[in-house]
Amino acid sequence: MRLTPVFLLSATDAAHFPSPAKAFGAPEIAFLGRSNVGKSSLINALLGSKQAHTSSTPGRTRAINFFALHEGAGDKIKPRPTLIFADLPGYGYAKISRSISAEWPNFIEPYLRQRAALALAVCLVDSNIPPQPSDRQLIDFFRQTQRPFLVVATKSDRLSGNALAKSLAALKREHEIDEILPVSIKSDAGCKVLWPRLLSLAE
Repeated sequence: MRLTPVFLLSATDAAHFPSPAKAFGAPEIAFLGRSNVGKSSLINALLGSKQAHTSSTPGRTRAINFFALHEGAGDKIKPRPTLIFADLPGYGYAKISRSISAEWPNFIEPYLRQRAALALAVCLVDSNIPPQPSDRQLIDFFRQTQRPFLVVATKSDRLSGNALAKSLAALKREHEIDEILPVSIKSDAGCKVLWPRLLSLAE
C-alpha cells in the first residue's frame, strides 16, 4: 500500500489536537524517545520523505507534530487518512529551557493518557548507549496506563552483530520487556519489519 504523507498540524495544547472530523477517525501512532534518539529520522524513513524536521541539536521538537497518511498519490489521493503519525518532543535533554520542559506535561500526558485515537506508542531507545532510567519510566507509564506500545532500538547499524545482540539483551533485561525491534534508517534494517506492523493497525 502506497501512502502519501501530508503535514496536518503542530499542537502545543490539548485543544490543538486533530479533531475526529479532521482525522476521520484514523488510528494514531505516536513516536516517543529521548532527544536525538532519531524519532524524526525514523518517521521520514518510514514515509519516504522529509516531512518530519530533523536537527543535530537535541530538543528542537517542542510540539506534537501530526502527519496524515493518505492512500494514493497526486489527484488520486483519498481524502480519508489511513493512519496518523504523531512526532512527540524528546525528553531527557538537560540543556533545554525549564519553561519549555515544564509546559510539556500540560499537553503530552493528556495525549498519551486520554487520546482515544492513539492506537500504538512507538518507544524509541538508543541501541548504542546503556539502558536509560527515563526510557524505563516511559515504558512503565504505558504499562500502568495499559496503553499498547512497541519498543524500537534505533541506530542498530552502528553495532556489529554480537554487540547489537548484547545491547538488545541488556535493554530487554533492564526494561523488563520481551521484544525490541532493532532499526536503522541507513540500511532500512527493521523498517521493513516495522512498517507492516504499523499498517496492520489500519485494518
